[in-house]
Amino acid sequence: MSQPFSLAIDAMGGDHAPDIVLDGLELAAERHPDARFLLVGDEARIGAMLARRPRAAKLCRLRHAPGVISAEMKPTAALRQGRNSSMRLAIDAVASGEAEGVVSAGNTGALMALAKIVVKTLPEIDRPALAAIAPSARGDVVMLDLGANVQCDSRNLVEFAVMGDAFARAVLGLTSPSLGLLNVGSEELKGDDRVRQAAEVLRESHIAEHFHGFVEGHDIAAGTVDVVVTDGFTGNVALKTGEGALKLMRDLLRQVFTSSVPARMGYLLARPALDRLREWMDPRRYNGAILLGLNGVVVKSHGGTDATGFAHAVDVAMDMVTHRFNDRIREGLTRLAAPAPVAAATPR
Repeated sequence: MSQPFSLAIDAMGGDHAPDIVLDGLELAAERHPDARFLLVGDEARIGAMLARRPRAAKLCRLRHAPGVISAEMKPTAALRQGRNSSMRLAIDAVASGEAEGVVSAGNTGALMALAKIVVKTLPEIDRPALAAIAPSARGDVVMLDLGANVQCDSRNLVEFAVMGDAFARAVLGLTSPSLGLLNVGSEELKGDDRVRQAAEVLRESHIAEHFHGFVEGHDIAAGTVDVVVTDGFTGNVALKTGEGALKLMRDLLRQVFTSSVPARMGYLLARPALDRLREWMDPRRYNGAILLGLNGVVVKSHGGTDATGFAHAVDVAMDMVTHRFNDRIREGLTRLAAPAPVAAATPR
């Protein structure tokens, strides 16, 4: 078999596809000149468009897909009716080993359902987790799970920690990322049984020296740890709360700096600093939710993103492919399952 494609790209997924997908690939091609992309979509529609983007065209091979999974289609319907869709054929390429990963800006529920059933989880993983990168006071922070698993047991949380550790190393480039379990308090006796049991396992694991212990909600924005581990219900609530807080901050700043003539003058003075803040908080920098624990790399781009945001999702997927992310997960789980070394007896 020839060398697999780096990524399969769902050309038709997203609010502004295929234009932003192709524009994003044109940007990504400049950063990844050695990549090979399998571009899946309506060949008649995107063939001429791709020709006008020479960097992307050089790295892409086009595969026709007659169907598209709409944003409104339910996951169950996508499983039954989407066999010839661009999303399904791109995922099939990963399942067959033809591509090492897939990026799509299409229907989130459909992508998760198709990926779990078609690509399947790694043998060592009980459940995949949805992860993303968010800003904090100390830099970027990884959060998982963000909604793939509403109910989790202690084993799931431990596996999420191993996957989060591998992800932070591969994508953020951290050599020893710190980890924390999200809880209602930082004291060891706080939380329910599953959280405390997961903490006990992690304290005895190969990542014990990097395990911070329990963290609270405010620790996410503070950047207390590099990886925040929680169940999908709590993680999704925390994510949406953070997004709402950022939107509120932007709206309040806009109101403050447009409230009067002196305020507008103050904006002109503060504009360089505000531009830096805007760049730091730019949601396009954090585009790309990742479904971890599958037999391949699966990255979900935001459906309403632009070319810059889609290119960032491709960057994340390429980092995972380049750094052999799944191999890191297997290694971490193998070390977790290995029996602890027995201390040598002290001679009398």
